[in-house]
Formats: sequence, C-alpha cells, structure tokens
Amino acid sequence: MYKSLKIIRIVLAALMLFAITALILDATDGAVLRHWLGWMPKIQILPAILALNVVVILGIMLVNFLIGRLYCSVVCPMGIFQDIFIWFHRIIFGKKRPYRYRKPQNWVRYTVLVLFVILMVLGLNGIATLVAPYSAYTRMVANIHGTGLVHWIAIGTLCCIGVMSFMYGRLWCNTICPMGTLMGFVSGHSLFGIRIDREKCVACGKCEKRCKANCINLEDKSVDGSRCVMCFNCIGHCKQDAITISRDSRKTRESSPVDDSRRKFLAVTAAVGAATALQAQEQKLDGGLAVIENKQVPKRNMPLKPAGAISLKNFESRCTACQLCVSKCPEKVLCPSTELSSLMQPYMAFDQGYCRTACTRCSEVCPTGAIQPIDKEQKTAISIGHAVVLTDNCIGCGACARHCPSTAIMMVDGRPAVNESKCLGCGACEYYCPARPMTAIYVEGRERHVEM
Repeated sequence: MYKSLKIIRIVLAALMLFAITALILDATDGAVLRHWLGWMPKIQILPAILALNVVVILGIMLVNFLIGRLYCSVVCPMGIFQDIFIWFHRIIFGKKRPYRYRKPQNWVRYTVLVLFVILMVLGLNGIATLVAPYSAYTRMVANIHGTGLVHWIAIGTLCCIGVMSFMYGRLWCNTICPMGTLMGFVSGHSLFGIRIDREKCVACGKCEKRCKANCINLEDKSVDGSRCVMCFNCIGHCKQDAITISRDSRKTRESSPVDDSRRKFLAVTAAVGAATALQAQEQKLDGGLAVIENKQVPKRNMPLKPAGAISLKNFESRCTACQLCVSKCPEKVLCPSTELSSLMQPYMAFDQGYCRTACTRCSEVCPTGAIQPIDKEQKTAISIGHAVVLTDNCIGCGACARHCPSTAIMMVDGRPAVNESKCLGCGACEYYCPARPMTAIYVEGRERHVEM
C-alpha cells in the first residue's frame, strides 16, 4: 500500500510540475491553457495569502494539520523541481552518499521567516519573494533565456536550488523557504504522519538513508513532522514494519524533543496573513539605412501600473514579482523594475510598444489580485495615467493625436492639447512621438486608477 502511495504522489507531482511549467511558458500564447490550468497559480500558498483566498489558505492548512506537508511534494513547483536534482543524486551516487539526520537549523528558518514578513510589510515584495517558492520558480522558468537583471536572478536561483538539492536533499525547503517554515508550525502537530514504532525499530538506518528531508532521527526514533514533506521514500522498506503512516501517540509525542523556540514564533506565523494582506525600444532602423536615436523619457513622478491594478498601493502590496505578466505582455510594455523598493515588480514603459485597449493578458494571468481580472470593455473605461506635453520639444507633427485611441489629444495651433478626462494612459502618444532625443509627450501614472 505504501509503495502505491509513493507512486501516486510521484505521478501527481509530475503532472503538476509539467502543467504549471506549460502554463508559465504558454507556447501557444492562447487562452486554452489558461482556461484549463489557470487555477494552478491560485492554489499556491503565497499568491493565495496575497489574494486573500481564504478557501485555499484554510484548505492548505487543513491538509497540513491532517497529514503534514504533502503540499510541498505534490503542489509546490519548487518543491517538486528539487526532486529532479535529488533523483540525479541517486542515479549518480546510489547508496554511496545516503542521507542522514540533520538537526533543524531553526535560527535560520525563523530568521528568514521574520525577515520575509518584515520586507512584505514594508512593501519590498520584490526582495522578499526572492525566496518565495512559487515566485522564484516562475521567474526562473520565464526568464532563464532572457536578458538583464531578472535573467541573472533566474540563473542564480537555478544554481542555488540545484546545488543545495543535489548535495543535501530538501535543505532549501526546510531551511530557507519561508512558506515551508510557515507550514511546519502546523505540520509539526499533524494528526497523521510518518511515525516510528520504538518497540519494533531496530535502528537499521534504511529509513534515514532514504529521507531527503533529513528529518528521521534514529537516536530517539522520531520524525520531525515540521520538516517531513510526506514523500513516502522511507516507508515500505522497513522489514520490521516499524515505520508507518499513523496517528500520533502519547509515546511518540513524549519521545520527540519539544522545540520551545517554535512556540515563540507562533505569533509571527499568525501575523503573516494579516501583515501581507494589509500591505495586502530596441534600436529601430530607418529603411535599414539610418539608425534612429533612442528616445529619452522624463522620470515619471508616479509609476504606471496596468489596468486592473486599482492603485499603486494595491499592486505593490500584492505583487510577488513572479514575472508572469511580464512574460505574457505581447507588446513588451511591462518590464521588471531594478529599483530596490520595487525590485522585479513590473512597471510600464513605452519604448517598444503601448498598452492596447483590446489586451487584458496581464489581468488574466495574475494569481494574487495585484492585477484584477478585467474584460476589454472595462479596460476602455479605466484611466491609469494621463499624457503630459513638453511643448518646447514638440515638432508639431500630430502623430500623438492621430494614434490616440480615446481621442484625448487634439492639435491646437500646431501643438497637442490633452483632455485628461478622456486620457486612458495607454502610452500610444509617447510611443509614436518622433521627437529626439527627448520625447515631446509622455504619460504620468495615477496613484489610484480612475473609472471614466
């Protein structure tokens, strides 16, 4: 029976990893995958917390309470991804480098969790989510072949996760990942889990050698439920049937050392959901002959965020910098920020295109509610910014007025005049403005989007 459970777990995990990776890459760039698989990002724990998805949060915690951290082995893509390197480890070394029990590095785990919460509360989501499992995996898959800062962060994440998993199993999961630590508070007291019968156990070490979470302690014949990811590697190999999935007994509880430091951090755990909720043109050629000089845009006083973001505060408090919207933007308008306060969170730039009124791709893929789902009709009635004219730079060509989809710009005495009540902030005027080196018109963002 236990071997069957392991096979089922592996099959489900493989399907989940394949499906969510296909969704991120979305080679067809269509609606088919989003229609069938769009729910997958929403069942990831951090996106669920930021989206205030109470049903998913309670569901994950209920599973943790009932049977431990099965989520980490079946649902979390980064957790499943680590198993690939662990599998390579076994293929290469076999039994020459078995796993062994390692004491939990609780001071590291709790410090990372506290720092994570603090950064999220301060609105530094981009920095905090460097170690968030779903966001890190999404960035890695979507940007591994890209360029710039996010590309190198993706490479660094791949190398870090790969080395740690290959050498030490689920060390990243159980030492660095703040979501793993969070779930460990609950799974450490789960009703059912991997238990060792101390009377039957002869301390042969077979279970310990197969435990990639390094959480089976043969000295006191106990399993650290806060770190066990329920991979089922250990069960089914014990000839004495001493290791099983069963309900915790008083004897098992008494044999397990009590971690007083864990209790001290329960308050931090309870605050995670509330705290995060509160803060809840490449160069173009002229006929292939002359290189057109790059356009310079004045620094915006207020950054532009996509329609559906509602406000700057809502966007920054919920965005996990997963890069899904960036990778799916057909006009390449969304770019990852390099500023420390909003590191890797997307902002809008109009050097390669502008935000077309018929496109709602970013709102369709955002799993956290940082960009709320909107349809095309709703988008045409939302103003995310307004155009600003720099009269001294204007050459009077009228390109901005001709390309404005909302007819918010008119030419008056050879110069553009903007009707802010009609301006959507789409950036068409800024994109098409031929003035060089400084543009003659640009879009200033709104702190809170306006419904027109």
